[in-house]
Amino acid sequence: MTQQPWPANDPATRRWLPETSKPVDPDRVAKLIAAEWERFTAATPASADHNRQASKSLPLGVTSSFQHWDPHPISIVKARGAWLTDVDGRTLLDLSMGFGAMLVGHLNPTVVRYVEEALESVGTLFVTPSPVSTEIAERFQERFHLDLLRFTQSGTESLMYAVRAARAYTGRKAIIKIEGGYHGGYDALQVSVKPALADIGPAEAPIPDVPFDVEAGTVYVVPYNDLGRLTQILRENGREIAAVVMEPVIENLAIVVPDEGYLAGVRALCDEHGVLLIFDEVKTGLTAGYAGASQRLGVKPDLITLAKSIGGGLPLAAFGGTQEVMQVVVDGRMAHFGTYNGNPLVMAAARAVDEVCSHEALDAAEDINVSTLDAVDEIISEFELPAHTVALGVKGCITWSPTPVRNYRDYKATDFQLAELSWLWGINRGILTPPGLDEQWLVSLAHTQSEMDVLVSDFRELAQALRA
Repeated sequence: MTQQPWPANDPATRRWLPETSKPVDPDRVAKLIAAEWERFTAATPASADHNRQASKSLPLGVTSSFQHWDPHPISIVKARGAWLTDVDGRTLLDLSMGFGAMLVGHLNPTVVRYVEEALESVGTLFVTPSPVSTEIAERFQERFHLDLLRFTQSGTESLMYAVRAARAYTGRKAIIKIEGGYHGGYDALQVSVKPALADIGPAEAPIPDVPFDVEAGTVYVVPYNDLGRLTQILRENGREIAAVVMEPVIENLAIVVPDEGYLAGVRALCDEHGVLLIFDEVKTGLTAGYAGASQRLGVKPDLITLAKSIGGGLPLAAFGGTQEVMQVVVDGRMAHFGTYNGNPLVMAAARAVDEVCSHEALDAAEDINVSTLDAVDEIISEFELPAHTVALGVKGCITWSPTPVRNYRDYKATDFQLAELSWLWGINRGILTPPGLDEQWLVSLAHTQSEMDVLVSDFRELAQALRA
């Protein structure tokens, strides 16, 4: 038996690879894509009309740039549980779920009840200390094993303050980030977010790609799953580097999981050079398990950022970490402000999420995800598709490559034509996954196995069409 030419993935993650695969005829794929776009346009005239209207007041007709795609995105009017209704009156199974923000499902009854109680009898904003925010801080402290934490409104905010805290603590300014990684809109973290290959040099020594509108400071870029390059950068520049900022599992390139031992190696290198380790768990968080990815993977960072899954659909985020590092907020080395931090409405939603997201509930959702992945794996094997599956917790994806994606360069080598077809095929059959070519689904607490079986059935139809 020949040994695989790549390291094993971390055992706390899931990655399945096919034993054999065959190429798919690109002409066949192109014809299917053309037919599917015609089908999409014919089925969504009201979304097209709405996008034209919205574009008169909103750039691209959307409230966040990722929401736009050509010829027009789907416009949603309401949602409940795992389902959406669009302006054309169609119902769609939501497998995007706000990138994890809707982990508990749309209009979760517990979230609705607690928020209504806050509206009726507590208030919407105090801008003072309050027992309602202290209670949630204590719950998060216990769940995520944080010494101290602060609330914010978005992942971008939390990452910005985590980087500032690291700079205040270390007295250094530079940071290291992962090539291809996305961490919100903060300037320092806009470097090398899905850059063009022509602009970023060789894979073994990436060149940072800085957008023109960004003032980033000094940012070093390293490949994910590459301890050698990280070692080199730290040896050469460690005295000026405040922090390594990374998603423990990358979730903006579909899902890219760490090699076995990689994260422990990053932790050890940071300790060796006096550099803080910041885990961006905005997308992982509760979708990775009861206490997030860091505890699932067994590596403790100095600072963690949280958002999306903790707020039940309301704008809630947080950053926190060790007593020693968070002392920079206590003693004033770094001031942290925010009018809406810890307001009663988001605290009510957070309390509901904390209660609903029990070990049992999250384990049950993950079991559904694993069963779905197992069924998809069987289809990939049956039709010898050049694809594999990856998962963490309640998130899963089909990656259109027969070999593992371990970093950004591997991701850029996947078949984006097949990825576009796979995503559009689902859209046209009532399954919504995030727009883009890194399709990823989320099994919320509102999803059932029968609903996920719809995804499996549609994927089988796609496989049949590809091999027809």
